[in-house]
Amino acid sequence: MRYNGFSYLLGEGFRNVLKNKKSTIISIMTMVCTMFLFGIFFAIGVNVNSILEQVQLQQGMKVFLWDETTEEQKQKLETEIKALDGVNTVTYTTKQQALDEFKTMMKNRDEFLSIYEGENNIFPASFVVTLTNLEKSEEIYNEIERIGARLATEGRSNDVDLEIEESTEHDSIIQEITNSDVVITTLIKIVKGVRMAIGIIFIVLLIISITIISNTIKLTVHARRKEISIMKYVGATNGFIRWPFIIEGIVIGIIAAVITLLIVGLLYDFVVQHIESSEVLQKIGVTLLSFIEIAKTISIVYAVLGIGIGIIGSTMSMKKYLEV
Repeated sequence: MRYNGFSYLLGEGFRNVLKNKKSTIISIMTMVCTMFLFGIFFAIGVNVNSILEQVQLQQGMKVFLWDETTEEQKQKLETEIKALDGVNTVTYTTKQQALDEFKTMMKNRDEFLSIYEGENNIFPASFVVTLTNLEKSEEIYNEIERIGARLATEGRSNDVDLEIEESTEHDSIIQEITNSDVVITTLIKIVKGVRMAIGIIFIVLLIISITIISNTIKLTVHARRKEISIMKYVGATNGFIRWPFIIEGIVIGIIAAVITLLIVGLLYDFVVQHIESSEVLQKIGVTLLSFIEIAKTISIVYAVLGIGIGIIGSTMSMKKYLEV
């Protein structure tokens, strides 16, 4: 009996979808438009997060060392920096490598730069530190400064060899730390702003969707108000009357979700290919996510949105006609 009752409610829900073609098409089109807009902002949001992660792996700081810094101090500094929370990679650059990099930047100036070879090399050795979390940039900066000062103090207390004695001329084995404070701060602000904007837009679109869908379904309910009244007179419960409309809303939501997913999928890769071919992204060395990479997440989001809006819209539209 329970199975027969469930089959009836399920069948009625599907029949309502086919029977009320005009309202069904309007509901589907409304949901597709709304979910398409949400899909655009969702795609922007996940790509902004992806770009931030890529930039985080590139952005970092340079830790310049005094020439007197010993190999032992360099090894200790590298080990302790790597152990810091939020550090991604630590790469050592020798004085010669620093000079070679500068030569690469200053093309056709080899004769001028040749005076800096050997003992005349004025370029300091350094560590390039990249981060996993840009928001920890200042914290890591301060920690590296403390480590550099402590290692200099340890060297000062151990005056066994001449190299260490010479290194104690400075309060720290670190000459200077440079980082892209402006870039990092700007990126963090942009990401927070985009996330907040997407959240607000999502809520607004959700409210608009539920309102429009509930009003659309309400037209169907209004057209069948006599049938609902008769069902109530013969003893049908509110749940028994409500479920076919809820199922109708769920079916409409799923159909809209599938249609929107196909549209977004076709347009997304087309747009991404054109954006990635631009010089801007190539220069900063970042890539956008392919649709395959976001397909699973956006499919789940669309399914939840479609079913959720369908259920809420149907429930709201039925409320007036089920009141005793």
